[in-house]
Amino acid sequence: MTHLSDKKKLTIMIAIITSLFFAAINQTIIGIAMPRIIAKLGGMDYYSWCITIYLLTSTVASILVGKISDIYGRRPFLLLGIGVFSIGAFLSGFSTDIFQLISFRAIQGAGAGIIMSTVFTAVGDLYEPRERAKWSGVLSAVFGISSVAGPLLGGYIVDHLDWHWVFWIFLPLGIIAFILILLNFPKGTKREGESIDYWGSLFLTSTIVPLLLALSLAGDGPHKYAWGSWQILGLFAVTIVALLIFIWVQMRVKSPVLPLGLFKNSIFTVSNLVSFFLNAGMMGAIIYVPFFVQGVKGISPTLAGYVAMPMSIAMLVTSALSGQFISKTGKYKKMGIVGLTVMTVGISCLYSMTPETPIYLLIVYLIVLGLGLGAAMPVFTLTVQNAVAPHQIGVATASSQLFRNLGGTIGIAVMGSIMSASIAKKMTELAGAKGGDAIPVSTDPVLGEKLAIFNNPQNLLDQPKIEATLKSLPPESQVLFSKMLDTVQEALSYAITTTFLVGAIMAAIAVLLSCFLKEIPLRSGKNMGQKVVDMKPKMTIKQK
Repeated sequence: MTHLSDKKKLTIMIAIITSLFFAAINQTIIGIAMPRIIAKLGGMDYYSWCITIYLLTSTVASILVGKISDIYGRRPFLLLGIGVFSIGAFLSGFSTDIFQLISFRAIQGAGAGIIMSTVFTAVGDLYEPRERAKWSGVLSAVFGISSVAGPLLGGYIVDHLDWHWVFWIFLPLGIIAFILILLNFPKGTKREGESIDYWGSLFLTSTIVPLLLALSLAGDGPHKYAWGSWQILGLFAVTIVALLIFIWVQMRVKSPVLPLGLFKNSIFTVSNLVSFFLNAGMMGAIIYVPFFVQGVKGISPTLAGYVAMPMSIAMLVTSALSGQFISKTGKYKKMGIVGLTVMTVGISCLYSMTPETPIYLLIVYLIVLGLGLGAAMPVFTLTVQNAVAPHQIGVATASSQLFRNLGGTIGIAVMGSIMSASIAKKMTELAGAKGGDAIPVSTDPVLGEKLAIFNNPQNLLDQPKIEATLKSLPPESQVLFSKMLDTVQEALSYAITTTFLVGAIMAAIAVLLSCFLKEIPLRSGKNMGQKVVDMKPKMTIKQK
């Protein structure tokens, strides 16, 4: 589509940006609202599954659609993604328990994977990498804007309206995005001589799903299995067998869903590894900062949205500036390294927090994190697209999305397990330090019933409930209640900041890997003849 006029390209980009904003705003509005939703529905032990299942289905959908859209074009899959995402969001608003919410989030995640993979690939169809850098900054800015507006709206809705509206409020935008794509996006033509790799798709899915299930279910605590249990070892065994079969299939089919030859390109491989660890580190901050703000600091969801806003603004500014810088200079490696380093510093600062950390200092840490994220995020999809042949942009972009989602999903799964184990450990330590139970048993049955609110730390996320319980107690009992509140908040703070340490380590690994990234000139309309990598497997068999 690079031959289209600038006016037509701009019209298509408006449709693409609307679609991306629809998916992004629905994703960011959930972050601040989820703690209150979990407090209403119950099931804090399953909280990470609401995020994990979304990323899991998104991961699978993005890699499958990447190759198929290379064959049939982007338009039908953009429409499909918007439709599936809207259905998932609509159903999520009707959830009556945590398990329904997890199921409907799975549908929503599949739609998000289709949208995200197809949107970034479509930009690759429209522009050469040098011009694409500018639009990559714009698309990152879309995420930035949604990161500003989403938390503010999510906090306001759960404080003043029914939480179900978090999922429903932007559904009209989905209809607008659908119509814009339908009217403006060119119809693609089927690429002849290509076939769909059904077996590869099956075994890729069979590799990813049990791996993520194992990482999510392993650990200490309720509804978890020990790392050495037959359930976890069995899931890992299925993962290894499916991976070996997947590799065998990819070496033999005519049109593999993930051409293994791409990994011979060091830029492709290093960029995807960096994306994996970038997202793994980033997700801990994005997911668990709202828990710290609302559960430890006792701030309402509405005000929590304002706390997160400076980070989003910082990310918005640096993402736009980095895109312009890369487009102008054609250089990207230093930008990526600097951005990742600043991001690592920001997450490390979050690890240092305690319940006494003032909010203004937390905001400063989040701004540092946002500056780093904004500079780094546009880089590594761009490097992948620039390093492959134009006809492989779809599968290459989808692979980049695959590694990003895998990183985020595995990061959340690991951090969720660490958080559950850490909070149990800290509560035990605090109980030992106090010479008894962390939550004392009162001889007064009324007071004992009130103190039982702390047996489940998820109640810290429902601030109105905490305040109402405190006010209902006589003055002499309020002192004990406040002390127990401080104890549970200390345990929750310890658990959350431990996840930030893990995130900082993963971000540091991304910095190290980015130093090995080879920098080649970005293609533009002026150097169309530049050599790019076009890896195809040499051994093929006819696929039915």
